Amino acid sequence: MEQDIDYAAMEEKLRARIEALLDGRVVTMERQVRWRPSWFADVETAAGMKKVYVRGDRQSDVVPFPELKREADILRVLGEQGIPAPEIYGMCDDPVAIIMEASPGTRDVINARSDEERRSVARQYIESLVKMHRLPLAPFEEIGIEAPEGAEEIALAGVKAYMPLYQKNKVSPEPLIEFSLKWLRDNVPQQRTRASFVAFDAGQFLFSEGQITALYDFEFAMIGDAMTDIATMAMRHSYEPTGDAISSLIAHYEAVSGEPVDTAVVRYHHAVFATVACMQFAGAIKNPKPGDPHDVYMEWDIALRKTLINALSKNLGVALTEPQALTTVENKTSALNTMLLDSGRQLPADTPLQQAAVSAHQRLLEYNEAMQRCGGELDMWAEQEARAFVGECGSPGELDEKLEGYVQQAGPEDYGPLLQYFSRQLARRMQATANIAIGVSAQHIQDDILD
Repeated sequence: MEQDIDYAAMEEKLRARIEALLDGRVVTMERQVRWRPSWFADVETAAGMKKVYVRGDRQSDVVPFPELKREADILRVLGEQGIPAPEIYGMCDDPVAIIMEASPGTRDVINARSDEERRSVARQYIESLVKMHRLPLAPFEEIGIEAPEGAEEIALAGVKAYMPLYQKNKVSPEPLIEFSLKWLRDNVPQQRTRASFVAFDAGQFLFSEGQITALYDFEFAMIGDAMTDIATMAMRHSYEPTGDAISSLIAHYEAVSGEPVDTAVVRYHHAVFATVACMQFAGAIKNPKPGDPHDVYMEWDIALRKTLINALSKNLGVALTEPQALTTVENKTSALNTMLLDSGRQLPADTPLQQAAVSAHQRLLEYNEAMQRCGGELDMWAEQEARAFVGECGSPGELDEKLEGYVQQAGPEDYGPLLQYFSRQLARRMQATANIAIGVSAQHIQDDILD
């Protein structure tokens, strides 16, 4: 857990490694307040002051490519190929971290000096994306990135990458995920036979003075279908605006690349990414590990499942219907939860990191209260509506087991009713969590990333 990690000792080792790599002296070092250990440092060198970013290991089992050196190697290759990327100074082995240039600028396009600058930055990103998609694959294969061949391998490259993680951590049935996996395998875009290097979680860049300074976060990068990046960029746009309308950016991609963007293929990869994201955190939700950012994973689980259901809705052409309102959503707090919430407020919160820990504690207690209040009704509706597929079930665990078996054998005629079922169950969970912090993200998920 957070308090079991000796960050002071960790930072001493990082300081020593930074100074050795840059032949300088660390003047300041400040940990970034976020769920993964990361630091900014100012380093005095013979060539002058350098700003350094230290990207630490997640320290949790939710990453399909756990070796941070893989990402460092990718960034190095991108820089060598002319893609804006931070300079990599080297690795630290204990603690595991990438030591890299802290590229100047911000991701927040609201800080652009004008609307024209904001749109220009967005177009620059698209131009970098097109260039990246055209890079030769050999340099990436040389650093161990697998190159898929054929339409099916290219389309499902992300699924293949995440599958070992999913299977290792899966501790209970996952009917929605298995339903989506079946649909994806049955609906591969057969015309997509050219592989490209892709970020796989696109839309992440820094800019300063109207110019892109770096593309970043290639933790999940791989070789696959270029349209994956259009899909994931558009998904990110809903909560981290790219700088221009997605339709305009797709038109710019077409103009720069000289190739049309097939909306159906983009929507397919929207479903791919949403599926693997749900696969990524399924184990952490059902079998949490000490030290995980539990509140963050719970929040993402709700939002990602909503994203997946929306994506499948568009791909299947199914108009989703809303369920009736829950009857137990009134704001009642148990005496015990009141005590726990109050106890959490009394925990030390003198630093930003302590404040973040207290906030995470409070968020989980709020979620627990919501589930105590509404969980029985959620289970009742799930069992009642699942009877059409699996008959009577004695427990939620038995229901999920039978339903997973059902979806794995389902045919196209079952897809619409099954999707409606999954949608209604999640919609009720969103009702139960609508007024608490963990549930807020899902309320803002856009119905269609391309609208």
